[in-house]
Amino acid sequence: MNTNLCSNLSNLKPGENAIVTSLLATGSMRRRLLDIGLVENTRVECLGTSPLGDPSAFLIRGAVIAIRSEDCKTIIIESK
Repeated sequence: MNTNLCSNLSNLKPGENAIVTSLLATGSMRRRLLDIGLVENTRVECLGTSPLGDPSAFLIRGAVIAIRSEDCKTIIIESK
């Protein structure tokens, strides 16, 4: 049985890992996401959320990056 689920980064809970499969963002936001290393097949780990729930902190290629939930919805992942 295949338990891999495709969703977006905003669905990742603290402590969970996933692989980036694609970006739906356009323009300057897409460029920013690519610049921080969010390219296809990148492993992402959710480290936690702020007290109010936005933004969330992610470990991406050894760096901790905070991403707003609005932007997380444009990052398509496959849970592992």
